[in-house]
Formats: sequence, structure tokens, C-alpha cells
Amino acid sequence: MIRIAAVGDIHMGPESQGVLRPAFETLPDCADVLLLAGDLTRHGTPEEARVVAREIKDLGVPVVAVLGNHDHHDERPEEVTAILQDGGARVLEGQETVVECAAGRIGVAGTKGFCGGFAGRNAGEFGEPLMKEFVRTTRRHADSLRTALERLDAQDCAVRVALTHFSPVPDTLAGEPLEIYPFLGSYLLAEAIDGAGADLAVHGHAHAGTEHGMTSGGVRVRNVAQPVIGRAFHVYHLQVPERVAAPVGGQAH
Repeated sequence: MIRIAAVGDIHMGPESQGVLRPAFETLPDCADVLLLAGDLTRHGTPEEARVVAREIKDLGVPVVAVLGNHDHHDERPEEVTAILQDGGARVLEGQETVVECAAGRIGVAGTKGFCGGFAGRNAGEFGEPLMKEFVRTTRRHADSLRTALERLDAQDCAVRVALTHFSPVPDTLAGEPLEIYPFLGSYLLAEAIDGAGADLAVHGHAHAGTEHGMTSGGVRVRNVAQPVIGRAFHVYHLQVPERVAAPVGGQAH
């Protein structure tokens, strides 16, 4: 059994130093990896990023993260990324990483993702240049996620996880106003996940959403925004198949 701890939207600032650390220090007893699904800071400042870095440093389990829209607000995502990496996190943007644990290799492909909406109610790549670039931005994120997942397919992973900030499905947005669904995620992310294959998809961003969802291809999706899960992190258990050379179908709960 592989144990995936995950949380997003912790929105840390200077006064929240130490709030999550006691819970995070229990991770070696219950999880093989910690996934951070973006919006780790409030405004994307280096000062806030240093708070997060201290919170996750030397936890005893690997930490894999993507940035969220809040982490881009101060327009210094490279600095935020570097600070989190100094704290020990592997920060992904269209990349993949492999985590070793006793039960097998965990492959994680990550991207922030972007918005645009879902099938039948989505933005199109048509019209003004700004509108075209809006949709192309989402497509670039989705394409990079697909490519990262495909690269993991050749690395003998027991399970593969897609880590994003924006949602790939509308299911996990239930509870949010319908009017803002297009700004919370994109169906292109789900197409990438289904196209390349994954055992679990984890995202944040939708604070008033719902934890459980699924892509049309049957990949389980979990919204781990902290206001949704209501705790420092949630642990998902993925069954390791007897043979991992073929495509796998883990179970998450």
C-alpha cells in the first residue's frame, strides 16, 4: 500500500509560522510522500515562501509541490520556487519526479494548470489575441502534464499521480458558484490525465468545493484544498498491483 498525503491552499504568512509543523512532523508515521497542491502563500512573496520552507524542512518524507495562482501574485514565482526547493521541496511545473518508498516507486507529474472551463461551457481559442493566449496558456499546461505523465510510464512506477492547482473536473467544484467554474479549472487537464494515464489526480484552488471526483476516463480526482479537507493534510491509500510493468489502476479512498 502506498500512502499519499496531500493538502493545498494553506496560504501561509508570517504570523502562521509553526501552525502546520506539529501535524507535518507526524507524516513519517502515516505517509510516504507529501503533495502540496499550490497556493502555499498568500501573495507569492519571498517572505511568505520562507515561512512555508521552514514548515516543510526536514520532515522525514519527500515533499512535492506545484505553485498556485496566489504564489504568482507578486510576480516572483522563480524566487518562490527557489526558496521552497531550499526547504527540501521538489517544485514541479510541467515536470515529473519519482519518490522511492518501501511499497514501490511513486511517480508524480505536476503543473499549476490554468482555467478555461469544462466541456460544453469552456473558452475557445478564437477571436482576440488575448482570448487565444488565455486558452493557449491552459493548453500548454495540459500538454506539459501529459508529457510528464508519459515520461513516468517508462520509469517503472508502482503508481502515477497528477498534481495540479487548478481542477481537471467540475465534480470537485460542487459547492462553488457556477459562474466561477471557468476560473477554477479546465477539461484540458482531465484530457491530459486520461490520455497519459494516472492512478490519482490531486488539486486545490476550490475552497468551497467537494473532495471527491472522477475524470471521464475513470481516474479518481481529489480536491485537497485545506478548507475542503478541514485538516493539515489528508492521506490517500493506493493499492500497489502485483505487476507494475503494465498500466496500473490503483484505488484511492
